[in-house]
Amino acid sequence: MTAPATLQTAAPADEQLSRPAGRRRNGGVVGKIILYLALVVVGLAAIIPVYWLLSSSVKPSGEIFIFPPKWFPTEFHWENFVDAWKSAPFGRMYINSFIVTVVGMAGEICVAVLSSYAFVFLNFPRKNLIFGIFLGAMMVPGTVVLLPNYMTVAQLGWVNTYAGLIVPGFGSVFAMFLLRQHMMTLPKEINEAARVDGAGHLRVLWTIVLPLSKPMVVTVMIVSLVTKWNDFIWPLIVTNTDNMRVLPVGLLMLKSDEGYVNWGAVMAATCFVVVPVLIVFFIAQRQIVAGLTQGATKG
Repeated sequence: MTAPATLQTAAPADEQLSRPAGRRRNGGVVGKIILYLALVVVGLAAIIPVYWLLSSSVKPSGEIFIFPPKWFPTEFHWENFVDAWKSAPFGRMYINSFIVTVVGMAGEICVAVLSSYAFVFLNFPRKNLIFGIFLGAMMVPGTVVLLPNYMTVAQLGWVNTYAGLIVPGFGSVFAMFLLRQHMMTLPKEINEAARVDGAGHLRVLWTIVLPLSKPMVVTVMIVSLVTKWNDFIWPLIVTNTDNMRVLPVGLLMLKSDEGYVNWGAVMAATCFVVVPVLIVFFIAQRQIVAGLTQGATKG
């Protein structure tokens, strides 16, 4: 007679144990639904402006501002691209943007790699203090140092030259910070063993540190490429002739002196600037994520 009673008392206990597990499962499902909805909202917020730009580039100007908006063009006005190309010397601007971006990115990577290696693997007085000063410089808005930088470039005679466009961007604290954070995750024993075998710092950097840091270096390269390609304020300030302008500055030339703006041509010209960056991002998005996640493992 005691066995049934034991079974009867055990059954409610099993039910009580199963209820929290069921609640946890339900809570997990709700959490996933909220997460997916948030991702959808963020994705739409990122995709809709790009789609609107691309679709508006082939719309007549009258369809761009109508309400309710037309999400798909009723007819394709490819002449917007022709009008945009004729409104400014975009061919020359493509060359300028390519030179500024590639050379500037190469210089920034070289400076960032050398400086980050020094902060991680070299011992010198006040190393942490100097690095803290560099980090403090990141807190200063770029607009604050525009005038001092321009005065320096002007005194060097670099106004309206490639040197004035490129050289001030070589020193990137953000690039150095990312590479330093990644190099801090590398085992220092490898560096010490190479040093014992007689390898110099440059050889250690080239044969050991850089191959292990490839994902982060690629990430910094892509971030630098996008930043320099889209830069507007500094090229606008430091150049004064059309043959030295870059693509973002060239968009200003589509506005007439009378204030008339052909918005279809403006959207088409904006595609000249945006589409190359989108192509690079879609090709290299895995490298960007891999590099950033590797650099976030150690502070």
